Amino acid sequence: MKVVLQRSKKASVTVDGTVTGAIEHGYVLLVGLTHTDTQEDAAYVAKKIAGLRLFEDKDGKMNRSIDETGGAILSVSQFTLYGDTRKGRRPSFIEAARPETAEPLYDYFNEQLRAYGLTVETGIFGAMMDVALVNDGPVTIIVESK
Repeated sequence: MKVVLQRSKKASVTVDGTVTGAIEHGYVLLVGLTHTDTQEDAAYVAKKIAGLRLFEDKDGKMNRSIDETGGAILSVSQFTLYGDTRKGRRPSFIEAARPETAEPLYDYFNEQLRAYGLTVETGIFGAMMDVALVNDGPVTIIVESK
């Protein structure tokens, strides 16, 4: 499991002209799943993200978690994170989990984040989405289960 986390001042995802998820400050998560990922991977990554201290304290140091700042999460499924560009000019997505496996695991991951008391907004799994965000910092972290 691979998640690209971007700290944001505000973000939204739109599908077919309709906003399906929006947050003020918090994290935008681009969530990629591979065919060997399990619920244990999803739980590990959710716990890691919930506990990360990526927001500044009064001294300007990254010392505060998303929960401490009242932030929210916009979680977007992103199979292209497992695109392999080593050969040719068109990426291979063979390492990305098939939708019938990835969607329930993506949903489980979001449930795990909510279990930590976090507000989680989402796009629509498998849809073409327009994601808008104001990156804060910018701060971008990659969190992986393996």
